[in-house]
Amino acid sequence: MPFSLYLLALAVFAMGTSEFMLAGLLPAIASDLDVPIGTAGLLTSAFAAGMVVGAPLMAAFARRWPPRLSLFAFVVVFLLAHVIGALTGEFALLVVTRVVAALANAGFLAVALTTATSSVPLDQRGRALGVLLSGTTVATIAGVPGGALLGTAFGWRATFLAVAVLCVPAAIGVLNGVPARQDQPAVALRPELAELRKPRLVLVIVLAVVVNAVTFGHFTFLAPVVTDVAGLGEWWVPVALVLFGAGAFAGVTAGGRLSDVAPRPVVAVGGPLVLLGWWSLNTLGREPNVLLPLVFVLGALSFAVGSTLIARIVHHAPGAPTMAGSYATAAFNIGATTGPLLLLGN
Repeated sequence: MPFSLYLLALAVFAMGTSEFMLAGLLPAIASDLDVPIGTAGLLTSAFAAGMVVGAPLMAAFARRWPPRLSLFAFVVVFLLAHVIGALTGEFALLVVTRVVAALANAGFLAVALTTATSSVPLDQRGRALGVLLSGTTVATIAGVPGGALLGTAFGWRATFLAVAVLCVPAAIGVLNGVPARQDQPAVALRPELAELRKPRLVLVIVLAVVVNAVTFGHFTFLAPVVTDVAGLGEWWVPVALVLFGAGAFAGVTAGGRLSDVAPRPVVAVGGPLVLLGWWSLNTLGREPNVLLPLVFVLGALSFAVGSTLIARIVHHAPGAPTMAGSYATAAFNIGATTGPLLLLGN
């Protein structure tokens, strides 16, 4: 795999830490800003909504820019949003910073997905996406639990500032690892959007929405499950996040390879297991000895299926060389937006 993929994965690590870290910080944010924990959960939905809107919007806006320029700009905006979020005392402004950060994250990921798939042969695209998305899984293993520990020890604002610091080496990596100029595909925007009329592409997008809605809906409120349902102390939250991240890393690694050779079995078998596993969490999670292994398994299944669906979205949109990554990003974050809202309503 090209070394530039690993540098892009570093940036994805910083952004993935931010996207997932609220699972361990919601109680502290709710207490500090004097809002109900369910309302604090809307921060995740706000981020996901920004990702949904930002993925196609930012990809279309930056589609004629050199990838290095657009990727670097998105990282800088992401950094500034986290600095402002760490300093504010207003919940409404924190929500705004999450939306801005999401727009930058969406633009970065959409361009990065396109850059990753265009840098390798066709039969290695799944592996390339696996390398890129490993940044997210490492975030769940190290970044998110580390953020939870940092937030427990020094407050949630320290975690936001730590994410901003992580963006510095990510920006440097983009400048040093991505070519200054790359030939952009000479495809008009309208034909790229017309790819969304393909029934098979629409089906894969719908599956991605469903899987991510269930995953994000339950993962957002994992901390309360650990402390309230299982009755464990708050210091067990980082442990659960580490287990989820370890499973996610195993899942995205396997999924990245299998998506090149056997995508249908991964989705057909893994998809129903993901849905069943997450919906049984509140029942099986009453026993700590069951909850912690189950979190690991769900991390593996969710990311194996998720990475495979991302690869299939890109695969089924060959006529959208600059926009296919945004379709995958938007699909998964439509699920991430609706999932927490559906659980909040219940």
